[in-house]
Amino acid sequence: MVAIAPREPFAITHATVVTADAVGTTLEDMTILVGADGRIEQVAPSAQAPVRDGRRIIDATDKVVMPGLINAHTHLFSDGKPLNPKMATPRGQRVTAAIMHSPFGRPYLKARAKASVTTLLNSGVTTIRTLGDVEYEAVDLRDRIGEGRIVGPRILASGPLLAIPNGHGAPLIALTGSTPDDMANNARLNLEHGVNAIKIAATGGVTDAQRAGEAGSPQMGVDQMRAICDTAHEAGVIVAAHAQSPEGVKRALLAGVDTIEHGSALDAEMIELFRHNPHSLRGWSALIPTLSAGLPLTEIDQSVTGITDIQLSNSRNVVSGMIAGADEAHEEGIRVGVGTDTAMTFVTQYNTWRELDLLVKRAGFSAAEAIHAATRMNAEILGVDGVTGSIEVGKTADLLVLDTDPLLDLRALRQPAMVVTAGHVIDDPKVRRFDDIDDLLDGAFNE
Repeated sequence: MVAIAPREPFAITHATVVTADAVGTTLEDMTILVGADGRIEQVAPSAQAPVRDGRRIIDATDKVVMPGLINAHTHLFSDGKPLNPKMATPRGQRVTAAIMHSPFGRPYLKARAKASVTTLLNSGVTTIRTLGDVEYEAVDLRDRIGEGRIVGPRILASGPLLAIPNGHGAPLIALTGSTPDDMANNARLNLEHGVNAIKIAATGGVTDAQRAGEAGSPQMGVDQMRAICDTAHEAGVIVAAHAQSPEGVKRALLAGVDTIEHGSALDAEMIELFRHNPHSLRGWSALIPTLSAGLPLTEIDQSVTGITDIQLSNSRNVVSGMIAGADEAHEEGIRVGVGTDTAMTFVTQYNTWRELDLLVKRAGFSAAEAIHAATRMNAEILGVDGVTGSIEVGKTADLLVLDTDPLLDLRALRQPAMVVTAGHVIDDPKVRRFDDIDDLLDGAFNE
């Protein structure tokens, strides 16, 4: 987050505007007027939009303006450096959870979350959804931003995810239960703490797997997940499910989850459930592939990643399915969004742009489709398309000013020249980068 400053009306003039539709439409020499309330007042050719009222003028000649990025799958508890494998053991999870929930750990946790959100924002991400928090630190940040006490991205905050005892994410970032009633009660507890997102651990995961084949192994039945979905949907809150196998994805969709995180290869039944899901909040479900989280573990040498043999085995089991699912979903016209699983090993808080690049390189997307997925589509998936995701009159001014055209090279998104969040202008945003991680990812993904 950056220091709070009064919001002032401004105009971005002579910009090339990337509209973020799926076909890559651009508008040349445009002026965008933004009011003191942080909303877009006008989008018009510069010749038809003279700026006469003394507002700040941002000359975007030879620059590109596009909607701010949306990252639909983040965690705030780490920075993306390799996680300690000892932390993934049952004992390590218990010790870490005890520390994080202690009077000593909570201030660190809040500071770490604030730093993560600052990095996300300065890298061009103006809306995030957290999907697995240690406590309710993201809810607190969301509220402070909403109250105007600090400047930050729009936050959909999940609080702890919901899991079975000793399931994925437990105990560090999870509330646990066994029966449908337990699951509904834990969902209500999160809602009482003010969350506006819910996450389920439908299957095992890579990071805390203790045996080969655990990642993707179903951990919840349809009835358990249905209880969570019904409770959240009554409050108008969408539900995400960590699911990394065909059976896990199918169960989660049958239960009514709104987004599948990570995913797997798809079959005809799953494709139909994505398109028409009678138990989801809006009658359909979407896929958030998170290729950024899976691929580094399989494409960078284990001696560098530091993951265990079991984690590597599990990664290999699920990553091919994640890629296949993203490709098939794109081919079938299913809603596919962008999330990176920030805080996981080699998933830094500032590299959201890489997920777009991976959708192009591994899942058949064009650059325009990837940008669309990270802006307009993500806004629709998260239910915030009425306020953000595109550059339109009446919407919040969540904008990026770029030095070059991302439709020609997505690396234009590496470092925005300017970030605007809810009308607050961040000039010359900076992030602290990890050159060793970036070099490894560049090599793995052939940048």
